[in-house]
Amino acid sequence: MPELPEVEVVRRGLDDHVRGRMIAAAVIRHPRAARRHMAGPEDLAARMIGATVTGTARRGKYLWLILDDRDALLMHLGMSGQLLITSSDVAVAPHERARFTFTDGGIGLRFDDQRTFGHLMYDEGGAGLPSPIAHIARDPFDPQFDQPAVVARIKTRRAGIKRALLDQTLLSGIGNIYADEALWAAKVHGDTAASSMTKPRISAVIDAARDVMAAALAQGGTSFDSLYVDVAGSSGYFSRRLNVYGLAGQPCTRCGTLIVRERFINRSSHFCPVCQQKR
Repeated sequence: MPELPEVEVVRRGLDDHVRGRMIAAAVIRHPRAARRHMAGPEDLAARMIGATVTGTARRGKYLWLILDDRDALLMHLGMSGQLLITSSDVAVAPHERARFTFTDGGIGLRFDDQRTFGHLMYDEGGAGLPSPIAHIARDPFDPQFDQPAVVARIKTRRAGIKRALLDQTLLSGIGNIYADEALWAAKVHGDTAASSMTKPRISAVIDAARDVMAAALAQGGTSFDSLYVDVAGSSGYFSRRLNVYGLAGQPCTRCGTLIVRERFINRSSHFCPVCQQKR
């Protein structure tokens, strides 16, 4: 699933191509794309017509178009969602779920989603923060991110520090890839009980997460296959700089010990057993 860097890359691309433009038409081609919009896909499409995109925003792994400085089209990419700029005369793609055209006649925007786990939702009055994601915490790049307060909350958790990093109500945007990479960078095992760690140590893990996500953002995010691309259809290149994620059996770039992969909930954890010893 795309994490903060990948979603931010998409948001920036959207901002470059759709800000200031009025929507002329909207077509929802698959009902699952609008399944979270309770009034249905026809209602969602109708609400978009005539709206001007006055900005874009993101909270963790969610992004949205700001419409007329008041409403929001909330978007989540799920496992395979793609927001792509496209010519209006391009044929409907096999996995195209929605398409938006603009009154200026320029390039349009389409939502492709092979696995249909992503979704679109119109939120009236949600320009500042759509109500469906009000429970999502700020991420480490947010100017109002209160790191000492987040550290204090994490310190109360008996669960492993990796579980805390993935808890989007504590801090958002971090998923499995960047949690593993941050923990490797900070030399902390993901199973270490958060409550057993000092506050400076927890803060160092958050700093590591911010650093690794900033590096990924500079590389256009992490692409393992064709399912994650930016709005122009280009892949990110941070996968070439990963240190542990997906590298089981390969030598740690810091100490040479072979990277280990273990089951973690319904996912996997990757770590160096020497640099990140269990405690």
